[in-house]
Amino acid sequence: MSRSLIGRREVMAAAVAVVALPLRAARAEQEPPIHVVKGRGCECCEAWVTYLREQGFTVTDEISMGTLLIKYKLDHGIPEKAFSCHTGTVDGYALEGHVPAVDIRRLLAERPDAAGLAVPGMPYGSPGMGSEDERDAYEVLLVRRDRSLEVFTSYPAAG
Repeated sequence: MSRSLIGRREVMAAAVAVVALPLRAARAEQEPPIHVVKGRGCECCEAWVTYLREQGFTVTDEISMGTLLIKYKLDHGIPEKAFSCHTGTVDGYALEGHVPAVDIRRLLAERPDAAGLAVPGMPYGSPGMGSEDERDAYEVLLVRRDRSLEVFTSYPAAG
């Protein structure tokens, strides 16, 4: 007669999962969804979308290429010098590049008169771009409606 016993560790893990899932779902229902327009086959774009979902956001995405993607960025107020590989939109704001979830939530809480946020280029260690433990220094920029830029948050290099 074989008997399967459930250990204390398994019970605790199940309890945490049972509690965490409704909390994550409740948070996602409270926050506006993010829509991401990205290039085909771009692994870092996909990694940022996954990161946002892991942070509790509801995310939809679509593929766009070349001049259509550039037009999308420009139509949402992102100046060329702030371009990255993908553009998201959330509640009337644009999100260009690998913007951290904490900055998105701050933007939504503070509601500045701006087009959105941008992380120009693809800095290593930003969300979706490799290990945060080895990140390069980078800045999240507030994109004003006149397309001017100012520092919203600075992230120092790790280490």
